[in-house]
Amino acid sequence: MNLSRYRNSVLFVLLSFIWGSSFVAIETGLRSFPPVLFAALRYDVASVVMLAVVGELAARKDDYRWRPASRPEWLLVGIGGVFIFGLYLALIFTGQQYVTSGVAAVVLSLKPVVTPLFAVTLLPNERFGPLQIGGVLIALVGVIVVANPTSLGGGTVGVGLLFVAALVFAIASVLTQKIRTTLPTITQQTWMMVVGALFLHVTSAAIRGVPSVSPSPSALASLAYLALVASIAGYFVYFDLLERIGASEANLVNYVVPVVATLFGWLLLGEPITESTILGFLVIVAGFVLLKWATLKRGVVAARRPSRTLPGGSSPETVVVSGNVYYRH
Repeated sequence: MNLSRYRNSVLFVLLSFIWGSSFVAIETGLRSFPPVLFAALRYDVASVVMLAVVGELAARKDDYRWRPASRPEWLLVGIGGVFIFGLYLALIFTGQQYVTSGVAAVVLSLKPVVTPLFAVTLLPNERFGPLQIGGVLIALVGVIVVANPTSLGGGTVGVGLLFVAALVFAIASVLTQKIRTTLPTITQQTWMMVVGALFLHVTSAAIRGVPSVSPSPSALASLAYLALVASIAGYFVYFDLLERIGASEANLVNYVVPVVATLFGWLLLGEPITESTILGFLVIVAGFVLLKWATLKRGVVAARRPSRTLPGGSSPETVVVSGNVYYRH
């Protein structure tokens, strides 16, 4: 038995459950918290814990860098914090007020599709062929199917906000790829959380002022789950997978998460599973397969050969997809 392969499979399934169930936690918490404030509180808790982790690492290792020092490093943290941990989350939490957990997860599964679209524009040596263009267009059709514009309403507004969130994530992911630093990944993510939490608090205050909130026990449990399990535990599991199986395989979790979110929403919250949601998800997956056909084909061929996996699963395409490491769910 290949214990390493078995371990990776278990972690992949665990991460799918953690991130899929996070959509249900958001849905539950939104019943008590204003959306942007809820997102801010999530990263208040998560950033405090992560700062403690970074501080402990710095205490153990004299050469460990616990904070950004140079201008490029602060620029990296600023872009990631404002857009990936800030605006992206504000749009998700606001959009999910209008749609089910499953619909939210399905629309956000578009991220690995649109990220290469911006990489072609912003990164050197990135090219699109006819298959890639067709894959993106098909995936966009999937979002239209989920939105169901023939019956305009709150659901369509929610899908629109979530679609913009996926675009914000993709652009910011590519922009951060252009900034090369030696700052440890955990330190990067920690300070991005801090900046994101500040951005979300300022945004929340600008929108609603300082609201009076009386959260229910279930809302507080949801906040704790999102901060400690989805944001921190999920983060460590994801980066462990990145090191072991590479970005291309690890990011396939984006297509298991919607299934988990839909099932959890149905079981725990009684959310309906509509035909348009299922069909839209299948169309988005078809677009992703077409977009990544060459990469997936190489992966199948490599799986049939004796294992000679390089650490981190590096390949010419990982620079694009690895932007997806900044996931908040």
